Amino acid sequence: MPEEWRRNLEKAYDRVPREELWYCMRKSGVAEKYVRVVQDMYERSRTVVRCAVGQTEEFKVEVGLHQGSALSPFLFAMVMDQLSEEVRQESPWTMMFADDIVICSESREQVEENLERWRFALERRGMKVSRSKTEYMCVNERGGHGTVRIQGEEVKKVQEFKYLGSTVQSNGECGKEVKKRVQAGWNGWRKVSGVLCDRKISVRIKGKVYRTVVRPAMLYGLETVSLRKRQESELEVAELKMLRLTDVPT
Repeated sequence: MPEEWRRNLEKAYDRVPREELWYCMRKSGVAEKYVRVVQDMYERSRTVVRCAVGQTEEFKVEVGLHQGSALSPFLFAMVMDQLSEEVRQESPWTMMFADDIVICSESREQVEENLERWRFALERRGMKVSRSKTEYMCVNERGGHGTVRIQGEEVKKVQEFKYLGSTVQSNGECGKEVKKRVQAGWNGWRKVSGVLCDRKISVRIKGKVYRTVVRPAMLYGLETVSLRKRQESELEVAELKMLRLTDVPT
């Protein structure tokens, strides 16, 4: 009876304590000279807040990662890797991408227990689990009548959720995801229809464009999905329609 909960950290980048950042960098084996370089980037950083009525006085920023910095995602991943070391399990029981995490368990009780372990491990180090974005899903409806709570607060139960762009459904089906992929394929086809329908362009070039733009959009995330014959047929029919509409010189 698989149970899943998906949770998000609240204002994740803005809540990373600086001391935790230095600690996690050192624990990850980052050379001390690079730790000091990053410290120089963050120390004495100041900012202001602008709004409709004016601008605040300058103040120090002593927590959080720099927004928009190319380095911030790597630093955040390093922090999450260290802070979750005690509680995370191997895939597929734990799936992590930045601040978006999916935990799978075999019962509601295990889900609640794991959720509390994650909450404690993260919140004692300055992070916070977002109560509004955390969702709970039961794959087996026969066992899905209970509730899951975070410190007494009930977690929202859903029949589906999106993770890394893919839709996960409680009934184990993937029909909605297939329809979404077909739509994404058509969107990609329309973007390059000027090339695909141009009789002056060779079939070889059109094939490269189709395989580069259209097909990846339609098959994204489906490599590991167990499709039914009907769903395979939906994808094949969509592709045949696109190819028929492509103006191939004879």
